[in-house]
Amino acid sequence: MLWLYYCCNNQLMKKYFLVSLFALVTAIPVIAQKSEFGGMAGVSFYNGEINRKKLFYQPKFAFGAFYRHNFNSHFSTKICFLYGTVQGADSLSENIEQIQRNLSFKSVVAEFSAQIEINFLPFVAGDTKTRFTPYIFGGFGIFKYNPKAYVDAGTYTINGINYTVANGGWYALMPLGTEGQGTTGYPDRKKYSLTSFSIPFGLGFKFNIASGVGLGLEWGMRPTFTDYLDDVSTTYAEPIVLRSEYTDISAVLSDRSKNSTESNVGRQRGNSTNKDWYSFAVVTLSYTIKTKLPKCAAYSNKSNNYKRSSDQGNSY
Repeated sequence: MLWLYYCCNNQLMKKYFLVSLFALVTAIPVIAQKSEFGGMAGVSFYNGEINRKKLFYQPKFAFGAFYRHNFNSHFSTKICFLYGTVQGADSLSENIEQIQRNLSFKSVVAEFSAQIEINFLPFVAGDTKTRFTPYIFGGFGIFKYNPKAYVDAGTYTINGINYTVANGGWYALMPLGTEGQGTTGYPDRKKYSLTSFSIPFGLGFKFNIASGVGLGLEWGMRPTFTDYLDDVSTTYAEPIVLRSEYTDISAVLSDRSKNSTESNVGRQRGNSTNKDWYSFAVVTLSYTIKTKLPKCAAYSNKSNNYKRSSDQGNSY
């Protein structure tokens, strides 16, 4: 885990790791002997301010595709695309303070990553002579997300002031600056990007179920470089500021606490020192393409020379 912490907190290491992976992937076609195409289906879930500890919390359907190059029986690289949904709700917590905060969200996550896999046992993809192996993997990913929250139409009271939501439904949270991002009242809080980086790592199990066909189970976690996957990070903003520079909806979605008589302005809403995580647990199905390596040039020349000598000998 120490290398993960170092990568997450060192800008030079981030760049070096990304460049190294890119160089590795682009070099694959030159040396690869076998390639695999595959699909994935499973679940995605999230860890962050709204869910700190629970694994497989509110799992949602996820799917994806991958392309794997096998260098040898122990080492592979993989390019992977995954798409899923993560969500969370304070109302489902066992913590009284969190239930009182009453925040919730959902977000689609679309990830592209490059990964390295290491097999514990000798394993040749598509060859039933090597039946299975557990493996570990790690890599670097880029993903897009867009946290949203649902609110009913109606009138809401915050700090003794009424705010009106005319149309209920799902609202994208980043444009609403729910913690004062992008407002003149909070000039130090900039709007966050909806694209960020992650470090996929985890473990899996591969099986050769038929010639050229593989089945697998994989669970990977993703520490990210953002604390806004759930739109919760710092402190409560002044709802009057949010109303004046955005809308009543911004104020309502910023403070949904059940205690509507006391002001929460300046109080802790999230913890910006801990970045959010998301995870994928999937079943994989792959097809192996076996490539024929060219004959050795020296052998070919030798064979041609021998053929010429034979032809010349027959001419006498």
